[in-house]
Amino acid sequence: MRLTILGGGGFRVPLVFRALAGAESGVDTVVLHDTDAKRVRAVRAVLEESGGSGGAGPELVVESDLAAAVRGTDFVFSAIRVGGLAGRSCDERTALGEGVMGQETTGAGGVLYGLRTVPVALRIASTIAAEAPDAWVINFTNPAGMVTEAMSSVLGDRVIGICDSPVGLFRRVARALDVPMSDAWFDYAGLNHLGWLRRVLVGGRDVLPRLLASDDALGSFEEGKLFGAPWLRTLGTIPNEYLYYYYFTRDAIASAQAAPATRGEFLLEQQSAFYAPPSPAPTGEGAAARWDAVRREREATYMAESREAAGVGSRDSADLDGGGYDRVALALMRAIAADERATLVLNVRNRSALPGLDADAVVEVPCIVGRNGAHPLAAGALDPAAAALVASVKATERATIAAARSGSRRAAVAALASHPLVDSVTTAGRLVEAELAALPELRSVLTQP
Repeated sequence: MRLTILGGGGFRVPLVFRALAGAESGVDTVVLHDTDAKRVRAVRAVLEESGGSGGAGPELVVESDLAAAVRGTDFVFSAIRVGGLAGRSCDERTALGEGVMGQETTGAGGVLYGLRTVPVALRIASTIAAEAPDAWVINFTNPAGMVTEAMSSVLGDRVIGICDSPVGLFRRVARALDVPMSDAWFDYAGLNHLGWLRRVLVGGRDVLPRLLASDDALGSFEEGKLFGAPWLRTLGTIPNEYLYYYYFTRDAIASAQAAPATRGEFLLEQQSAFYAPPSPAPTGEGAAARWDAVRREREATYMAESREAAGVGSRDSADLDGGGYDRVALALMRAIAADERATLVLNVRNRSALPGLDADAVVEVPCIVGRNGAHPLAAGALDPAAAALVASVKATERATIAAARSGSRRAAVAALASHPLVDSVTTAGRLVEAELAALPELRSVLTQP
């Protein structure tokens, strides 16, 4: 079986490769495609030390031409970053300079990132449709829900978005409840980075109220510390960690503004140590060892500004193994390729799973997966406040896709202003103008008034 990874020089690619090498995945060839040859070389060195091309892992092929990379492939993992980490850093700083949230999937940052990413994602989808019409596309690219919805207009249900936030939340809640993951059903629904865990069923009984009633249990895991017991009891749910930006907006912005570097700036500097190491490298230090050291620091500092604002402290050591996207992607691929029935939380077209949204809206809900793809399970209605927030953010996602398709600057400003975390049309206009001045990737998209 052939797997093509778009964004093959991405930092998380070795996680995927390790998962493939350590399981009966059925993948015998991995094709790496990237627009940055230097990044691919660095990642390939890690993969070859991990068993690729002559070792225990799949054969490695590097292909610079997109059509050739996807031609005849069985699966495509799409993990691109248009504008790179420099673009992400620009999004964050520009937004924070206007006093609004610039996180790469949430608020102004997510809209700005989406504007320059959607056209590229659509070109990729069209190429796959022409060169590999039977391939399944697993989208890692952020903003994952928005990008998956844009690609689904070309690929239909053969594109599926993934995120490791829900399963990470489930693992932490299961540990706090002291129940095996395999014994529990997690009732989760919403959009990517905008979902809520509403019930945890064990033996047919909802044990989430037991968790919410215990200060000690809530204080034992990240979301409990992040949101605080009083707010979680008020909600009656456990929100995805990214909802911190909506529920504690001013705290999150103040913390990000006070931080010495944004997340993008930190990663840009940190990953330079991996992609452009000192020459010669320290004695005895191979590419895989350097990559793993950088990865562990990356995991340890994830959402650090939010934890700082909430007084949460360091991440739990159990959350530092990096086993997120790679495991979800591998489970999804195996379920389809081998018809191994599985239940996974995925980003798919709604059909009728989540009331209040139309059939084509991409939502993040539990799905049954097998040879015929991913099929969303009926989720039931969200509570009114959550449903209103989901509807508002979905409207922004669709306005962003439309603006990116049209190339209209006015439409881009309108999309940005519609987001609930952007409080002013004037602010939205200044953000778009600042980004146009700074980023050629956005100027190439927004070519119309």
